[in-house]
Amino acid sequence: MRVRSGPRRVLLILLAVVVLTLGLGGGAIAYWGGGGAGNGTGSSGEVVAVTLSHGTPAADLFPGGAADVKLTVSNPNAAEVRLGSLALDTSRGTGGFAVDGDHSACGVASLSYATQTTGWTVPGRVGAVNGTRSVTLTDALSMSAGAANSCQGAQFTVYLAAGP
Repeated sequence: MRVRSGPRRVLLILLAVVVLTLGLGGGAIAYWGGGGAGNGTGSSGEVVAVTLSHGTPAADLFPGGAADVKLTVSNPNAAEVRLGSLALDTSRGTGGFAVDGDHSACGVASLSYATQTTGWTVPGRVGAVNGTRSVTLTDALSMSAGAANSCQGAQFTVYLAAGP
């Protein structure tokens, strides 16, 4: 068998290579450079505010002393919620505090609350059950040394509001 390597054969091989290169390159350009159009939709759920239980002292509160405040946070949202702070809600009660009816002579002006900024994550709702988290605010409530004797044995409520 005789192999010819004349100019005609070289020209045919070059032509075949060029045709293949253009065909593959054109296909790649068509694939990557293609345009399109269409419509898409999406929605986000409505964020519902978390609910805070009334805060209560975790231990007896004495004049000149401080106590932890305990509360529970309930999250009705499907996603977890991050609370950045828990501050006194001065729009509720008397300046953010209330005292039980048997101790109405106890002035809540002797109470003070230190805003907490630790930050808490409350898990989201699972099925029909809201996510909850118990929170203890260390030494958040204090009573001045000049508190009235009528405050002995009183039960206090601390109204709080969540912040970012």
